[in-house]
Amino acid sequence: CHAEFCDTVDQAIRDIKDGDKLLVGGFGLCGIPEFLIEGLQNKGVKDLTCVSNNAGVDDFGLGLLLQNKQVKRMISSYVGENAEFERQFLTGELEVELTPQGTLAERIRAGGAGVPAFFTPTGYGTLIHKGGSPIKYNSDGTVAITSQPREDRVFNGRNYIMEEAITGDFALIKAYKADEAGNLTFRLTANNFNQPMSTAGNITIAEVEEIVPAGAIPPEDVHVPCIYVDRIIQRSGHQKRIEKVTLLVEDSDKKLSDSPKDRIIRRAALEFTDGMFANLGIGIPMMAANYISGITVTLQSENGILGLGPFPRAGEQDPDLINAGKQTVTLLPGSSLFSSDISFGMIRGGHVDLTMLGGLQVSANGDLANWMIPGKMVKGMGGAMDLVGSPGTTVVVTMEHTARGAHKILPQCNLPLTGTQVVDKIITEKCVFNVVKDVGLVLVEIAQGETLDSIKQATSATFEVSPDLKPLQQIKMK
Repeated sequence: CHAEFCDTVDQAIRDIKDGDKLLVGGFGLCGIPEFLIEGLQNKGVKDLTCVSNNAGVDDFGLGLLLQNKQVKRMISSYVGENAEFERQFLTGELEVELTPQGTLAERIRAGGAGVPAFFTPTGYGTLIHKGGSPIKYNSDGTVAITSQPREDRVFNGRNYIMEEAITGDFALIKAYKADEAGNLTFRLTANNFNQPMSTAGNITIAEVEEIVPAGAIPPEDVHVPCIYVDRIIQRSGHQKRIEKVTLLVEDSDKKLSDSPKDRIIRRAALEFTDGMFANLGIGIPMMAANYISGITVTLQSENGILGLGPFPRAGEQDPDLINAGKQTVTLLPGSSLFSSDISFGMIRGGHVDLTMLGGLQVSANGDLANWMIPGKMVKGMGGAMDLVGSPGTTVVVTMEHTARGAHKILPQCNLPLTGTQVVDKIITEKCVFNVVKDVGLVLVEIAQGETLDSIKQATSATFEVSPDLKPLQQIKMK
């Protein structure tokens, strides 16, 4: 073993200096190297480039370094609920290179594997492909730095863009256990970005909860072989904060009204079929899963779960077990856990049958926008670009038909796109549209109380009416 076992955090991070590029593991607050981040805060190194899926919350995780103005650039997929992250970006204090989550994971994996670049369908036709996505704003709100265009190629009749690998001066990761040989193993969904990042740092520093004798981790349970690990620091007393403690609602407490949201949920639940693999966005799609009955649907979560179970009962939540929405979850018998790069390999490879997610806008030809309102709201695309860009996956968008009176189904989207010609179906509280290639929108279901005229008045895009137009279907409640 060449790994150095450090006694203090300061010893572990001794040569991290101003301007370094750091790969920092974790997903939300799950699996973050808490003590290493705190050490960087205390050390005061600045002008850092941090590669991390997100940046913690305002007062924890990488949010601590943002508060201290120690970070010059973030390379992330999701701003999320970190208000300081969003504020610094929009006011020009922070550079942010937003990258699709699966592309980010694969860029890191490629960096560790010595692959300088690769082609992916994710992001084709969007700002990721064409360039022009804001990286840095001026203080007056104008854009100072934008992303560069990506090279594109066609393989087997499908469009792809080229992405370059990511490596770092240091990788700061969090593992559950290390053995004395320097091998690492993770616990539950705390694997996420930690595993690929461990391979892509010039120096990899692992923060662990426990050190065990060599051989105590069975060889088949080693997630990171010792060849990748340079330093190990053991710490106890991790806070392991949970961003969104979400608990099970018993059947007797499930009460659906005829509100627009609940009408969408009851219709969305009919999209599930027996034997399906599905990935569900937060909000309405995930709520629709509560009404799966009599069939088997295996839910995939992009942070590394196949076989997602219900929310836990009170007292059973585990900070190392969350879904992609940062909510506490459980696992079903037969489930499996894996790293973020493996998870997006499933998605990008077309192995997921159904993706259901929300939208800000959908166009007549199936373009989707759901991640950014320039200069106002920047949440990041997360895994959405990867999910909708996957061949062979049915994409269903669930959303309210209008937003405070503004139309959301348009001839063309005017917000930055998540994907071009990717949507197969739109479910709203008013109706259901199928998106048909070379035809456009076809109205196939209409809610009680709605008319063709009322749908037209709420829809900017033109549409055809199915000769087999049905009432808006609703799942039958027990």
